[in-house]
Amino acid sequence: VPLARVPWASGENVKRVLDAGAWGVIYPMQNTRQEVEDAVSWAKYPPRGCRGMGGSLHAMSFGAGGSDYFNRANDETLVVIQIEHIDAVGRLDDLLSVPDVDAVFIGPNDLGASMGLAPGAYVSDPGFAAAVDEIRKACERHGVAPGLHVFSPEDAVRRQKEGFRFLALCSET
Repeated sequence: VPLARVPWASGENVKRVLDAGAWGVIYPMQNTRQEVEDAVSWAKYPPRGCRGMGGSLHAMSFGAGGSDYFNRANDETLVVIQIEHIDAVGRLDDLLSVPDVDAVFIGPNDLGASMGLAPGAYVSDPGFAAAVDEIRKACERHGVAPGLHVFSPEDAVRRQKEGFRFLALCSET
């Protein structure tokens, strides 16, 4: 599934990637309910959101005609929010109860930094581990797929066994 992580959550960024054919959007640094509500709204057509109806490239990427695409897009366009700040961890039930949030992706570097941890230090920090577990449990309560960035195949397998369903392994570097 072609997903696009926007550089910042804004209607303009979301419109650009969805109109270009992305099947879902990953929104960084979602810390408040209003931010999550806006994120969902930008990705969904009325009446569930405020996504504009213009263009046709996005329909072609789904292999669908225009009217078929518009009839299915609200149910098939993924909304993934990133939990990357400890403040968001304290608001998980509020954030994850927003309708149409499909998945959460934990940004470990930013989350660790917001906890005062040096890059990479979060790996062995018990407070960080507790925050990650709290996020996973909140996702389970709200029927949202929990996700995490991992750095080895072994860690990916371990996290999958813990219940994570959206994993990124390593990076382009």
